[in-house]
Amino acid sequence: MIKAITVSTSEIDDAEAAVAEITAQLDAGNRLLAHSIGLMGCYSDFIDSGVVAALHDALPFEFVGTTTLGAISRETDPLVGLTMLVLTSDDVSFVTGLTEPIEGEDADVIARGYAEAAKKLGEGEKPSLLLSYAPLLLNVGGDFFVNTLSEVSGQAPNFGTVSADDTIDYHNSHIIINGEAYRDRLAFVLVCGDVKPKFRIASISGEKIFREKGVVTASRGNQLQTINGISVEDYLLSLGLKKGADGTLTGVNSYPFIVDYNDGSPPVVRIIFAITPEGYAVCGGDIPEGATLSVGFIDGDEVVKATGDELRKISPDDKPAALLIFSCIGRYFSLGYESEREADEVKKLLAGTGIPYAMTYSGGEICPTGATEGDAGTINRFHNDTFAICVL
Repeated sequence: MIKAITVSTSEIDDAEAAVAEITAQLDAGNRLLAHSIGLMGCYSDFIDSGVVAALHDALPFEFVGTTTLGAISRETDPLVGLTMLVLTSDDVSFVTGLTEPIEGEDADVIARGYAEAAKKLGEGEKPSLLLSYAPLLLNVGGDFFVNTLSEVSGQAPNFGTVSADDTIDYHNSHIIINGEAYRDRLAFVLVCGDVKPKFRIASISGEKIFREKGVVTASRGNQLQTINGISVEDYLLSLGLKKGADGTLTGVNSYPFIVDYNDGSPPVVRIIFAITPEGYAVCGGDIPEGATLSVGFIDGDEVVKATGDELRKISPDDKPAALLIFSCIGRYFSLGYESEREADEVKKLLAGTGIPYAMTYSGGEICPTGATEGDAGTINRFHNDTFAICVL
């Protein structure tokens, strides 16, 4: 059985005060069980000011996490701060792992890091759940992390996030493990024991999807080249999107692709980062040839509604031990000047339920998709523009 504790601080500049606030909330001597792990999300300034390192020195357990542009774990949290969901158990254990620097899509780097962590498991023991914290790298796609970890872990269900921050080019995005921060490494947790997680995903409703469907006729990894034999740019223009005065497609980042792999798993969402001079789309994840896709539209009202609808499906009567939540930064940006609307909806709907939770904004979401709603999943997938929940 897992129990959970949530802690948070908005004290960025004074490491001693931040540690005192966290430890007072934790009350570690009375509440921690035999095995514990902390799952952190924080503004990058908490690394620079020494708060993250000081917490490593003060806390009696390991922790992993990422930087973000917003996180909450308590009803009183501001969106900018440091939050931590602490999982603790007598019969579920937690093993942390860290890879070497990642310079490209070299599966051996991931495999070596996983193998080193797996040495700490009992003979024949396999993780029931993998929690992944991946770096945001321009030359490495999220699908690489997901597919490689699935292979080396024996298809363990994988729930996780990609780092982000509040800068335009995300140059301050880091993964965090035990007081250290890295731009180019993958951190993860092997959760071992009787754990039966369930997963939920909120994305784009059918009302916000163009009826027209296209078939991917050429692609290379996350570069989508042609749909129905024409360039992506021409395809989007055929749907009614317009070019601005500078010759670029207007608002293209608000029109993600909904991609069906045609393998029986639910569709995934892929955001468009840029359009190349050839009219190809650079997307937030791989889109294979032969996949069927539609174009969607996401706005602030849709974000808040979808988030609320998904949370209402989780009943306190089921007595979840904790909710670990990642929401895409694309959803955050769609909220415009009302950037806290989604976080406020989470606080409102979880207030009074007694369910410990942590929500962190993400550069990409890792979540299994299953044949049935809420199922523990059959395929690990990398997602964009989603609100992903791991129910423990």
